[in-house]
Amino acid sequence: MCEEATRSRVLVVGATGRLGGCLVRASLAAGHPTFALVRPHHLAVPDSAPLTSLAGATVVKGSLEDYPSLLEAVRQVDVVICAVPTKQALEQKLLIRAIKDAGCVKRFIPAEYGLDPTKVQICGMDHGFYEKKIEIRHLIESECIPHTYICCNFLMRYLLPSLVQPGLDAPPRDEVKIFGDGNTRGVFVEETDVAKFTICTIDDPRTLNNTLYLRPLGNVYSMNKLVDLWEKKINKFLNKIYITEEQLLKNIEDAPLPLKMDLIFIYSTFIKGDQTYFEIDSRKEGTQLYPHVNYTTVDGYLDKLV
Repeated sequence: MCEEATRSRVLVVGATGRLGGCLVRASLAAGHPTFALVRPHHLAVPDSAPLTSLAGATVVKGSLEDYPSLLEAVRQVDVVICAVPTKQALEQKLLIRAIKDAGCVKRFIPAEYGLDPTKVQICGMDHGFYEKKIEIRHLIESECIPHTYICCNFLMRYLLPSLVQPGLDAPPRDEVKIFGDGNTRGVFVEETDVAKFTICTIDDPRTLNNTLYLRPLGNVYSMNKLVDLWEKKINKFLNKIYITEEQLLKNIEDAPLPLKMDLIFIYSTFIKGDQTYFEIDSRKEGTQLYPHVNYTTVDGYLDKLV
């Protein structure tokens, strides 16, 4: 194993968030000198959970609205990883400017994750969710910034704990709604695994200026297969209610936020097939590139919910 001194220095922006914290810990575990950009209000409470979870990382004060702080932080590293929520996606513009001006960053991983925004078939009904990510991609590429995009599809903590039943906090034990014919497949990946695969890319020339997709074989499920798996675990058949595409679109139209967005993502994944309708080159899929990385399967995740 290389000594730490020869490993890329990594800055994580959005480090106090759940995914950001996972990225910090994965970077440290891989032996990278790791820096965490933290907003001043978090630093005011040094024993807070977000900060204590960053033990081992070098904490630097800054924010996406403060260009001087971004430039100072970026100048200390080789790799920048951003993990802010999509609602803040366009706030990465100053960070991109800092990366360009610093001139020392050999890899930028923007806050994408989720679905590949260039593949979704619901633009126009997603309230600009994916357009923001596409705009950031265009800026990165126009500035010729070396990059890797991470497309991990659904994080397991989103929708899977309810078996894709919006409004529920746990999987159903009597009745389940299945959207469409139930045969279109979606993909779920545990957050800590997303972080591990992301860190694998930063010194890998195969992923430079490319997209890494995560589509682990044990994590690709249609709703029918997901319900079948759950029924076997609880040893009980559920009453299945099939929601047609027409009915789901009506539900989306009538639903308030944030339920509306949940239904839109369900429509995108389990009706349109936006996560799985296209083939992936094996040279771009995480479990193929990094077979040594162990990951949580949907089967294993649901075991914890029985």
